[in-house]
Amino acid sequence: MKISFHGADRDVTGSCHLLEVSGKRILIDCGMFQGGRELEEENAEEFGFDPKSIDLLLLTHAHLDHCGRIPLLVKRGFNGEIIATSATRELARVVMLDAAHLQEEEAERNNRHAHRHGKYPVDALYDTLDALNAVGQFGRAVNYGESIEIAPKVTATFYDAGHILGSASIRIEKKGDKKRSVIFSGDIGNAGRPILRKPQIPPKADVVVMETTYGDRNHKPIEPTIAELYQAITETLARGGNVIIPTFALERTQEILFTLREGIEQGRLPKNLPVFLDSPMAISATEIFRRHHECYDDATREQFKGKRDPFALPGLRFTRETAESIALNRLVGGAVIMAGSGMCTGGRVRHHLRHNLWRRDSSVVFVGYAAPGTLARILIDGAKTVRLFGDEIPVNAHLYTINGFSAHADRDELLAWHRALKPKHTILVHGEEKAMSSFAKALEKTQVTMPHQGDVFEW
Repeated sequence: MKISFHGADRDVTGSCHLLEVSGKRILIDCGMFQGGRELEEENAEEFGFDPKSIDLLLLTHAHLDHCGRIPLLVKRGFNGEIIATSATRELARVVMLDAAHLQEEEAERNNRHAHRHGKYPVDALYDTLDALNAVGQFGRAVNYGESIEIAPKVTATFYDAGHILGSASIRIEKKGDKKRSVIFSGDIGNAGRPILRKPQIPPKADVVVMETTYGDRNHKPIEPTIAELYQAITETLARGGNVIIPTFALERTQEILFTLREGIEQGRLPKNLPVFLDSPMAISATEIFRRHHECYDDATREQFKGKRDPFALPGLRFTRETAESIALNRLVGGAVIMAGSGMCTGGRVRHHLRHNLWRRDSSVVFVGYAAPGTLARILIDGAKTVRLFGDEIPVNAHLYTINGFSAHADRDELLAWHRALKPKHTILVHGEEKAMSSFAKALEKTQVTMPHQGDVFEW
């Protein structure tokens, strides 16, 4: 077995690893780099391998930083099968089509600017047709715990990672005289959260390739986290402002809806609190969530059996159309507006920030990870002004950073997951270098590698 690394190496986005075994070239994830302009430009560069040479792609889950460059891979010649869980297939379709739409919009915007300055037009990284072609290459839908053959005497088994709906850790085993095995963790979930089951521990393997997003710190307990969210909303309503929640369409949106519903039912939030979900992708993802009860924990599954929708609120309104989104800018106060993207790198939330950041009565509540270089991180780090749509906007709104909602396992959970596997060799990926180095020092009885992009590991 041989692994080469082509993304999320000493970084938290762009996950992409190439496994070579039994004459087959198997890609695990093909995600988009997210962050500053430098990382965005990296998306258009060569992959580090020939897309035509890839036989198969195994997808751990549908977050953009794990599936976002699949349409580009297809555009550049990949013609193999894509394998994932059923829920991941559905969510990845929504994510890739949304990303294609954003790529097309950005190219159109850049070309208007280029035309005015006499520059050559540029193409979108990929377009809707490329995304649809990628969707067409999804083949087998696997169940958790089911082993499938992906090469002669080589099997892949998907285990519930508990991160987002359909997410998986993947164990690959080569059988025969010289057995070899490797586990790709994907993103491991935070076991303290509602809705999804806790992460499964796969059977042991020789090598583990694991994420380290929160390898240097633990999360707040969930109950104080929920109380902090309710307090942020209550304080903002008392001031007469709006609550803007930049949110990721997958998992975080549904978790916040779940939490708001509970707060209303418990009397901790106003009964008819106006909540606007201003994200077509998040709306579609929520509908997909309602179809995949096989991923839920027992308590959430029982709610569905009792004909109770855990994501439904009395004052919830979906705003799919652009005109509906624009109308929200006229809201003076008293509303909760959830919009993507979670890192504020694009999407409708940037418009809501433009109309609310300068207001002292409004609030912006961050409930997820913000990569370096993103607008969310810039705000969290204390910027006094930010530039949005050509305007310099003063940051007067109250900012809340609530970390306990993370869909990622924290340091203690990652260590427990690793201890249960006891691998001979551990390869750390998907983390900022500081977090990764801290986590590496805590590992025992294993050889640790922290690859750079392009590095190769063989055993």
